[in-house]
Amino acid sequence: MKSLLKIALCTWGVIALSACTVPDSSPTKRTLLSESGVYAADIAHDASVAIVSSVNGAVEVWDLQTGDKKYTWRHQGEGLNLVDNVKLSPDNSVAVSSDDETFALWDMDSGEVLGFWRIDESNIRDIAVSNGGNGIVVGRANGKVLFFEPYTGRRLEFIGHEEKINAVDISANGKYALTGGNDYRAYLWSTDTGQIEHVFTHPHRVTQVVLDQGARYVFTSDSQDDAQIWDAQTGQAVSQLRFIERQIIFTAAQFSGDGKHLLTGSPAKRLMLWDVQSGELRTEWRVKANSGPAPQSAVVYAVGFEQSKPLSISSSGNLAHWEIQQ
Repeated sequence: MKSLLKIALCTWGVIALSACTVPDSSPTKRTLLSESGVYAADIAHDASVAIVSSVNGAVEVWDLQTGDKKYTWRHQGEGLNLVDNVKLSPDNSVAVSSDDETFALWDMDSGEVLGFWRIDESNIRDIAVSNGGNGIVVGRANGKVLFFEPYTGRRLEFIGHEEKINAVDISANGKYALTGGNDYRAYLWSTDTGQIEHVFTHPHRVTQVVLDQGARYVFTSDSQDDAQIWDAQTGQAVSQLRFIERQIIFTAAQFSGDGKHLLTGSPAKRLMLWDVQSGELRTEWRVKANSGPAPQSAVVYAVGFEQSKPLSISSSGNLAHWEIQQ
């Protein structure tokens, strides 16, 4: 989700403030991944690698263990070609990138492109890929979702949504897709049959969906104040994220490996750690924006965990490491 929305209220601990006056937090480590700024990003579930789409049009892959840049990709050759979405597979074997009309599959071992496809019917809104690149799910502006198997050519079109798709995710084995849209609904559905497994209803547009890759939980949130964690097996509510603001938009989310926490990012520099079972906010950080004469913000585009320590990548181009205060 790329729209920058002003958040009216912020919280720090249990204190409600009338404006977003919480000072920037100090990470334990900060690494500049892109001097031009970041347009989209993803962090591997094991924190071994990150992928960023830079404002200059390049897609770059970073080894987070060594700090070295592994690859620089151009989605459609030379020239400025802004890539809206970049996603790693859960096993880090492949990655996908997309602009409005095309998407590509990349091999993470060789850095070579494995396939390139164009969609003419409607703009691409979000994309995700399963282990090994066996399945790709593509959400579109016309409300349709494409599931595609690159190696077999099999295609399945999910038409359960009635309006524009905003976010998609896919299970590690590629058997289930999670999609959310402007029709106030998120669906968990089978990529084998297209059959809906669970429906998650919100009072407003669904703007973020995330599957726990341990197949335990689902996270869905809307454009106002409803953010829910659900049981992936039963479809029942586990918790609702507890905040007092009128509106929080989530631009990134990832469950911790042990399933105890959810880490989220927002358009207004906020990185937040939640307890999965209670929905309580455990701690919060404010990422650093770019310096400049005008008021600056930083969209948090990717979050992750290095063991149990949170990571974030923001539009400022910085990868930041954070410490959880006990």
